[in-house]
Amino acid sequence: MPVQNRNRDLLSARDRFVDRHVGPREEDLAAMLGTLGLESLDDLLERAVPEPIRMEGALALEPPRTEREVLEELRALAERNRIHRSYIGQGYSECVTPAVIQRSLLENPGWYTAYTPYQPEISQGRLQALLNFQTMVADLTGLDVANASMLDEGTAAAEAMTMCRRMLPRGREAHRFLVSDRCHPQTIEVVRGRAEPLGIEVAVGDAAAFGLDASVFGVLVQYPTTDGTIVDWADLVRRAHDAGAFVVVATDLLALTLLRAPGTFGADVAVGSSQRFGVPLGYGGPHAGFLAVRRGFERQLPGRLVGVSKDADGNPAIRLALQTREQHIRRDKATSNICTAQVLLAVIASMYAVYHGPQGLRRIAERIRAQAATLAAALGTLGHRVLDGPLFDTLRVTPKSGTRDAILAEADARRVNLRLHDGGDLGISLGQTVETADLVDLVAIFGGALDAAALEDLAETIDLELPAPHAREVDYLVHPVFNRYHSETELLRYLHRLQTMDLALDTAMIPLGSCTMKLNAAAEMLPISYPGFAALHPFAPPAQAEGYRELIDRLGRWLVEITGFDGISFMPNAGAQGEYTGLLAIRAYHRARGDAHRDVCLIPQSAHGTNPASAALAGMRVVVVACDDRGNVDLDDLRAKAEAHREHLAALMVTYPSTHGVFEIGFRDLCAIVHDNGGQVYLDGANMNALVGISRPGELGADVCHLNLHKTFCIPHGGGGPGMGPICCAKHLTPFLPRHPFAETGGEHAIAAVSSAPYGSPGILPIPYAYIAMMGADGLKRATLASILAANYVAKRLEGHFDLLYSGKGGFVAHECILDPRPFKDSAGVTVDDIAKRLMDYGFHAPTMSFPVAGTLMVEPTESESKEELDRFCDAMIRIREEIRAIEEGRADREDNALKRAPHTAAAVTADAWDRAYSREQAAFPAPWSREHKFWPAVARIDNAYGDRNLMCSCPPIEEYA
Repeated sequence: MPVQNRNRDLLSARDRFVDRHVGPREEDLAAMLGTLGLESLDDLLERAVPEPIRMEGALALEPPRTEREVLEELRALAERNRIHRSYIGQGYSECVTPAVIQRSLLENPGWYTAYTPYQPEISQGRLQALLNFQTMVADLTGLDVANASMLDEGTAAAEAMTMCRRMLPRGREAHRFLVSDRCHPQTIEVVRGRAEPLGIEVAVGDAAAFGLDASVFGVLVQYPTTDGTIVDWADLVRRAHDAGAFVVVATDLLALTLLRAPGTFGADVAVGSSQRFGVPLGYGGPHAGFLAVRRGFERQLPGRLVGVSKDADGNPAIRLALQTREQHIRRDKATSNICTAQVLLAVIASMYAVYHGPQGLRRIAERIRAQAATLAAALGTLGHRVLDGPLFDTLRVTPKSGTRDAILAEADARRVNLRLHDGGDLGISLGQTVETADLVDLVAIFGGALDAAALEDLAETIDLELPAPHAREVDYLVHPVFNRYHSETELLRYLHRLQTMDLALDTAMIPLGSCTMKLNAAAEMLPISYPGFAALHPFAPPAQAEGYRELIDRLGRWLVEITGFDGISFMPNAGAQGEYTGLLAIRAYHRARGDAHRDVCLIPQSAHGTNPASAALAGMRVVVVACDDRGNVDLDDLRAKAEAHREHLAALMVTYPSTHGVFEIGFRDLCAIVHDNGGQVYLDGANMNALVGISRPGELGADVCHLNLHKTFCIPHGGGGPGMGPICCAKHLTPFLPRHPFAETGGEHAIAAVSSAPYGSPGILPIPYAYIAMMGADGLKRATLASILAANYVAKRLEGHFDLLYSGKGGFVAHECILDPRPFKDSAGVTVDDIAKRLMDYGFHAPTMSFPVAGTLMVEPTESESKEELDRFCDAMIRIREEIRAIEEGRADREDNALKRAPHTAAAVTADAWDRAYSREQAAFPAPWSREHKFWPAVARIDNAYGDRNLMCSCPPIEEYA
């Protein structure tokens, strides 16, 4: 090349993010393609992906930007959000995220890249943190069992409602759920939306006047109320119980450090949000909701539940408990469709409590209450009326005549947001960040002129003693874990100690099929901590959220372009919520056309368990469709079922590529069959990462799909959450996208809100925004093809060692492959569990176990893993196959072998006694790389059955497990 041309190329050369996101180098890609007998990625596309589903042309996206350019772009968007002091409240409070928690946990890939703790032996750190969360919630609410978090407060209340109905005695029919009109408005909206398709009648009104009869199965109240009053609900609880109804109390954890716990006045269930325990506002999320119950409800409890069991050596060990309640077991009969939690946020909240301890939390609460009481007194001296009754952090103020407009104008001038109540009242909710200077500001906004000294003098005159019966008398957070780590040094070491007990992406590949554990790049993660994104209240006036609106609009346009649809809603804050929302939109569409009788949902037998659970929640009847011997939807059976239910067919839910990891050739035919019989096609976007840039669901015949932004678009799994599940839909469904009471979302015939915040969890939307902006159309397509190549490369390398269960055109798989180790149970007594546990000794997380086919392993390598890491995983699997062969040939004992007794802890291999039929070296160092860097499982194999028989869901004595 002439020097001049080379210099011109150098001047125009740009940094390419795609080269860091896609793991294999060019020479590695060539070698992997060669292993498969292919010449290029285009050759792979031609051979592996059926022509009928391939899109024409390229995605119409902006050219890719560099990391620096995108970070500057996002910083500019964040700065367009005007961050006022928000006293709006309604379940959202300004708080402080301790720097040690922000840096060591929120921004630490050792925490945010971990997977759901289904392999507990290598998840003990996360599980202990979640056990702390459950203990914290149970202690503060005064109830017996709390789960490992919910999506938000509104959905937690909706889940509590359906749980209460499930708890009715067999044979009793009741259909009414009563909701206090002093609950947060967004909670009321979500509860109403959840109730309608289930035939539950929600009545909202004055709780003191509720008529309780046999038709009522539950009651929901707020404590303190949305307008700030602390109400004694004990009499209502007694009346409800006398009528055979259950009582749900939506509450505030920080308030409960001072107030009587709901469990002590008879509440059956408590729900709420832990956001104010150190989690940024984030324009509405992600935050960890909570749900706690009294003893007897635990087997109907929705969501994940962490419990203490014991390992093979008899030591305490933590695991997910009672998983038989969940979707992948019970499908449409599950307790809930929610298959995730808000783990990262729950861990932050739990560590906030660990760091401050009971005394520290109480001091924060007492300070806030003192500020609120002082402000109430000051406003009273100015002639404004503050709602009577004891309060915690919130005031409802009736401005004196003629002053409201001036108050609001002054508030805006001072960059302050107040809550606007119906009828002209104003609300003020105080949080942890309020200082005396802020109180001076608030008094001035209401026309006063008190300085800090005057406010302090006023505070001295106020009696802060809570009147009976409101004061808390029961201790809380007495466990040592909440009383030990109050210095930053100690908390730092505690967090690090827990982190080292977990295998996350910072340690090794996590090859989970259908879960897409790809790179969560640092450049994608950084912007979520920008104050402009982190500090905005979800109900701030739209003019203050211009940056978020632009981000949401741009990201929405990109996702619509990628999927080939017309409309989008970001409100669903989890994948299962997206499924539910899409089905509700389909249901509303049929009703608008006079087809309310259409309620049958066809679902392939291979589907994710959340699919039938979501259909049931949407009020639909599930009819299962068979799969053929190659793992495809059986089109003959589909046609027969669609025609048999022609008059009542509402929808088909289908995953593409299939849950079996195959590109089905007949997908367009599948859509045509459903449409010809009057139904709509819901595409589960769990495997969208195999389609981006090469196929668009909206062009294939689908009507709606959800996107797992925490899979395809790089939001990290966070140990089991947060997630985002926005839905994209065709033009005829856009009028039915969900509305929200505090934002202009949804269409002309919008369904009710499905989440507490208008845009779900927008605080993490900068992550997929950055990913798409840095990748561009060509980069996204390259990532898709690299993921398909990686799956086929792994399948090829393991050929002859493990049977491949399904393949598609030309013997190729999509982005994941299912390995079949079931023959080894007969030949060597080895199960899929044994292989999964043995992989821990090699330093790997297991692939997905027993889904979608029991006894198998689903492997998804992703595009982000290097060829070296893929080879290391394949080598581990081949070595495990040789260990199985040793059993088959009698060279290893059928019971006493490295697989059956895996995983091996450091304590086991360094013990004085070693009575096993294989060497310590084989146990602990089965491969060369395990000597270079050894990840030690924290506990031996856990006894799952013991933990379910002896359910313990809060912290045992710390000496037992720390």
